[in-house]
Amino acid sequence: MNSIALPRPHLHARRPLALGGLAAVLLATALWGLVTGPMDIAAGDVLGALARRLAGHALQGDDAVILALRMPRVLLAMLVGAALGCGGTAMQGLFRNPLADPGLIGVSAGAALGAVCVIVLGGSVLAGSFAVAMAAFVGGLLATCLVYALGRRRAGVATLLLAGVAINAIAMAGVGLLTYLASENQLRDLTFWSLGSLGGATWARLAVVAPLMLLPLLLLPRMAHALNALLLGEHEAALLGFRPRRLQPLLIGLVALAISAAVAMTGVIGFVGMVVPHLLRMLWGPDHRLLLPASALGGAALLVAADTLARTVVAPAELPIGVLTALVGGPFFLWLLLRSRATGMSP
Repeated sequence: MNSIALPRPHLHARRPLALGGLAAVLLATALWGLVTGPMDIAAGDVLGALARRLAGHALQGDDAVILALRMPRVLLAMLVGAALGCGGTAMQGLFRNPLADPGLIGVSAGAALGAVCVIVLGGSVLAGSFAVAMAAFVGGLLATCLVYALGRRRAGVATLLLAGVAINAIAMAGVGLLTYLASENQLRDLTFWSLGSLGGATWARLAVVAPLMLLPLLLLPRMAHALNALLLGEHEAALLGFRPRRLQPLLIGLVALAISAAVAMTGVIGFVGMVVPHLLRMLWGPDHRLLLPASALGGAALLVAADTLARTVVAPAELPIGVLTALVGGPFFLWLLLRSRATGMSP
């Protein structure tokens, strides 16, 4: 198993600058997402619409497009990207492997299987968006619980890792079987879950899933010291006063909660939870006190930018966002592999 280097010193000197820079990038990408689309809107009109909404004044001009269509979509992209980035960082720290991602614990595959079951087997009554989202959420949590129940039979994370691989394979086999049985209309709905999209974002749906993602995003950074200790190994972390056996289910539970909610709203979006933490670790080191909040900001900015491109590059059609994230993530890891071979380092 690949290991992650220990944290570097002088974190306090660069943490405000790093997080401030990422926050500025996130704000810039969010504004870009609000002004860009089939109908371009000036930045001043966006700020004016927000000001009128906050002041309770009557809406004008393009305010409905900004507030009802683009704003919930941008906010959902920020939340999902932050959940993927922060969850990927937590899983990489837990498994002490820089190539781990949130899907490793079965949550993404389980959510996809739950959604596909309702779409294909539930009939027209159950195949509504709310029922599919609930099935995806429950499926992700159940798959994660099964992975943990199998993996906790032996100490360490190796068994947990293997259990995750097995459950992922079984769940994706189920998705493949149901896809084979699906009708033509059902296949169009299945595309959403296989390639991902933020096209269904509304204020109502955002209000339901936002607390489920915000809670883990607030709690995971509080475990930064424990994750730093785990970089030394579970035995060493225990000697430092941490309890890896108690930390493991808490980390997995928080990541599963956030990713299940994200996948329920957007479908499976790959590579964000792997690329963002890895890239930031290469820039600033593996200290989770910086890496967890930085990955949340970086993941949010990346997904907002990817979603903006997805709905503009082939307008009036919309490109699946999973295609864009794969186009970014795939070449990145090929470059990383070539770089590690050339320098003699493990990725």
